[in-house]
Amino acid sequence: MKTFKETLAEKIEAWRPRTERLIKEYGDVEVDKVTIGKILGGMRGLKCLATDISYLDPNEGIRYRGYTLQEVFKKLPKPPGSEMPYVEGVFYLLVTGEMPNEKELEHVLDEFSKRRILPRYVYEVIDSFPCCSHPMSIFSTAILTMGRESFFVKKYHAGVSKKDYWESTFEDALNLLAKLPEIGAYIYAKLYRDGKRIHSNPDLDFGANFAHMMGKEKPYDDVSRMHFIIHSDHESGNVSAHTGHLVGSSLSDVYLSISSMVNGLAGPLHGLANQEVLRWLQQLMDRMGGKIPNEEEMKQFVWDTLNSGQVIPGYGHAVLRKTDPRYALQREFSLKHLKEDPLFKYVDMLYKVVPPILKEQGKAKNPWPNVDAQSGIIQWHYGITEYDFYTVLFGIGRAIGITANLIWDRALGYPLERPKSLTTEMLEEIAGINKSDK
Repeated sequence: MKTFKETLAEKIEAWRPRTERLIKEYGDVEVDKVTIGKILGGMRGLKCLATDISYLDPNEGIRYRGYTLQEVFKKLPKPPGSEMPYVEGVFYLLVTGEMPNEKELEHVLDEFSKRRILPRYVYEVIDSFPCCSHPMSIFSTAILTMGRESFFVKKYHAGVSKKDYWESTFEDALNLLAKLPEIGAYIYAKLYRDGKRIHSNPDLDFGANFAHMMGKEKPYDDVSRMHFIIHSDHESGNVSAHTGHLVGSSLSDVYLSISSMVNGLAGPLHGLANQEVLRWLQQLMDRMGGKIPNEEEMKQFVWDTLNSGQVIPGYGHAVLRKTDPRYALQREFSLKHLKEDPLFKYVDMLYKVVPPILKEQGKAKNPWPNVDAQSGIIQWHYGITEYDFYTVLFGIGRAIGITANLIWDRALGYPLERPKSLTTEMLEEIAGINKSDK
């Protein structure tokens, strides 16, 4: 049987001619129109990046290698007695484009297990942070510190062929991903559990081992698997994904690239939405005295919120035009395991009343909930009540997709990213604005 790496090597050799032909024969074909609105609007919606790992379909949500999330969760192998698939399986899918069979999965599980040991100096770096430090600062630094382990850097300085850059990047990706659960759990123990660490268990898979180190019993292992898989990729244009691509395009190693990805994810406009939703829900519960409102009371509250110029956190999406499939998967899990949780009852009630109200109001392009409307509530239910740690959970998942992208970026020889900038005056000239009009 071919190894994981040998399977990927065959895929790369078959794929390279497609990319080379597009550049050589069709390099002048126009794909999108660059407008002043897109330049000054953060390039939102501008089609100017390439990735085969995932695609965000406005009507179906995120697709991993062409599979909808529902298909991913249905087709990927699951640990015995578990509801959610192996995280290691989704990495195999993102890298190769194929669902792993039992033998292939066993190989990936073994690769992750034997690479999970964290160097002593990483614990020391984490321990050196003041107790009040933000977990994302520690997480980013811990990853950055491991750059000394980079196999890619050693091969690059030895003069390896450009066509082989992907191989050492693949090794770095596996080495880093296998250690992320330990890094995340150790940061949690340092900040929130008086440094009481729970050692990892080599016999457990990625999600189960993380749950074990967090001191959580079943079904938190499935919560972890679900959380990491649904957050693992989201095209390459969002801040965290694009930052990882951009830094990686300079041939920075995986550790530098993923550390920078974490820094982008930590920004309040990107990775903090689930915290804001949870905080808003808890304030709503306090306002209502802790009782579960009926539909009419909730409708009135939603209208009052909208009429005051505020938004309903967790609803709407820049691209999606239906309920986020990531939300739907979490909702299905919550209906089974969180049905009596007071916070979930609020979430459930909002799901019933908000979309019709937003449709009636007519301002929202997408009146449906997104992933953040549910994810924080599930973590809170299982005792992860420290808001600031939620982004670390997000980062562990997102690293899976970005490392898969970095491997393929190197395999296909994607160049250094270097867009051109214009001054405001140049844009005014393009727009035909006279100086007298300014």
